[in-house]
Amino acid sequence: MAKRLLSALVWKDTAFCPVRGYLKKVLLLGVLLAFFLQAYNSPLATIVLSTASLTEGRLPSDWQVKVNHGRPDVSVCQDTEGPCLHLKSVKASFALERPVDVDPSQTPYLSWRWKVTQLPNGGDFRRSSTDDQAAQVLVAFADRKVVTYIWDTSAPKETAESASNIPLVHVFAVVCESGGAAAHRWLSENRNVAADYTRAYGKPAPRIKGLRIQINSQHTGSVAESYFGDVAFRSTPQ
Repeated sequence: MAKRLLSALVWKDTAFCPVRGYLKKVLLLGVLLAFFLQAYNSPLATIVLSTASLTEGRLPSDWQVKVNHGRPDVSVCQDTEGPCLHLKSVKASFALERPVDVDPSQTPYLSWRWKVTQLPNGGDFRRSSTDDQAAQVLVAFADRKVVTYIWDTSAPKETAESASNIPLVHVFAVVCESGGAAAHRWLSENRNVAADYTRAYGKPAPRIKGLRIQINSQHTGSVAESYFGDVAFRSTPQ
């Protein structure tokens, strides 16, 4: 009797252990598959400017100030929504820029937050004599072509055309915001940079190599002021 009971217990263990092992393997494969599917479907992002890492009174180390005219007035400040970049132009033209290496086929969307508190009087990018903006974001590509997104004083929203008066310099401008109706409010923008490049230059977008945040008021001899929050390239619009 004892032998038959021992034999039954041994048979039970040997019969069900492979089943348990199989189930464990299936469960493990399922978990791994779910993990890889989630990773595959998760949005990609290249963070260019993170306000969470900004320190008041200190410019981010990976950005450089570029001055075209006049004296730059740029700083990190504390706004009602947290840290941000502050730019003020008094008859000046300057920018913050940094190198990037972004594949627009993977992360074609550029998202950013900005606020304008003072527009340059009479600013209008469509004429060189009034080509001033309170805020703009310029995207530089590997072929030296540029797509710029601007908050213009006069040009209607969604105006899109060449903004370069210099031979062999290719700059295509898209008006994201116009006038002062939305001034003093933080706005979020999302643009398909790859699509805008193709619309401007008639070919697929090459790699993105630089990004610039800029302000101008030297042509109109006036004052402009703006603020910038997070900036990122993403696989999906935010």
